[in-house]
Parts: sequence; structure tokens; C-alpha cells
Amino acid sequence: MIGKLKGTLDEIDEDFCLVDVHGVGYVAYCSARTLASLPSPGEAVVLFIETYVREDMIRLYGFRSVLEREWFRLLMTNVQGVGAKVALAILSTLAPADLANAIALRDIAMVSRAPGVGKKVAERIVTELKNKAPAYAGTASGTIGLKQELGEGVAPAPITDAVSALVNLGYSRDTAANAVAAALKTAGEDADASKLIRFGLKELAR
Repeated sequence: MIGKLKGTLDEIDEDFCLVDVHGVGYVAYCSARTLASLPSPGEAVVLFIETYVREDMIRLYGFRSVLEREWFRLLMTNVQGVGAKVALAILSTLAPADLANAIALRDIAMVSRAPGVGKKVAERIVTELKNKAPAYAGTASGTIGLKQELGEGVAPAPITDAVSALVNLGYSRDTAANAVAAALKTAGEDADASKLIRFGLKELAR
């Protein structure tokens, strides 16, 4: 079982790359985001690999980070109807932190932006993975708890009011939630909506 490739990037194609490891060329299928982040052919590259074995083939899937690979596994093993192609399409559209945020906020529209992901599949992803998103949020893990409360409608009124106010000012729901989460740390858990809005705007102005 191959878990990692470290070698020279030989070729980049539409949906895969070829990595030369001591004279042996390995084909690794990747998301569009991963392919776009690769160095130029001839340069050194490291890919984290998920090996997919079937009776009629062995296929390698390559990722630039362990977190991206974990999301690929999570989507494949926990959500009915999501295979490798759909999982790669999702990771091509959303970075791991953005996917975690979308699931926490129950933002079905955001998840369904991925090619081949309809509303039903997006709903299934949000439902099946909502309890797992915090562990796979990467650098967004500090605000994911608040976003889950917002997504499930159980956040306190001052928080929901502050987020709604920032959204009405033109900020995305995710950006507004991040700002209010930061404002809570400064203003305190007992702050009212107006204070959270004020501190949230200060965060957004940085």
C-alpha cells in the first residue's frame, strides 16, 4: 500500500500527474486544486497518497496535504453515493477548511457548487459529516463550533443577530461567522448584538 510519493514531477495532465520516483513513474489522480498547486515539471514534489484497489485495477489518488487526503477518505467512506470522482470534484471546488465551514453552517448551496453534486447529495454530505467536521477543519477548527450552532439554529440570539447584521451589510455568512467568533473572544460571551457587531466590524477592517 502506497501512502506517500516523493520524487520529481514528470507531467501534469487534466486530472492526474506523473511522479518519477527513482526511475519509476507513478500516475496519481488529483483534484484540480492539487494540480494547480504543483510545481513545474522537473521539480521535486511530495504527494500524500490514497491507494484504491479493485479486482481490475489499482489507482493512486494524490494530495498536497494529509488533511485533504483525510477529507477524501471521509467523503468516500461516510457518505452514500460519493465515490472517488465526486470526492475529487468537491475537493476541486472547496478547500478542506471551506468544506468544514460549509458543513458546519449547513450551507447546502456551497457544497452543491461542486460538479456532479446535486442538492440531495449535498444534503447527505452535510447531514452525515456534521459531527466529524470539527476534527477535519484544519486552521478553521477554532470557529467551527460556533458555526455548527449557527447552522443548527441553536446559537444564542445576540450571535445570530450579529451574524445576520453583517450578512445584510454584504459579507458572506462564513466571513460574518468568523468575525463574530473573533468578536466573542474580545467582547466576551455575554456581549449583546450591537457590541458583537461593532467588534466584528473592527475584525473585518483589519
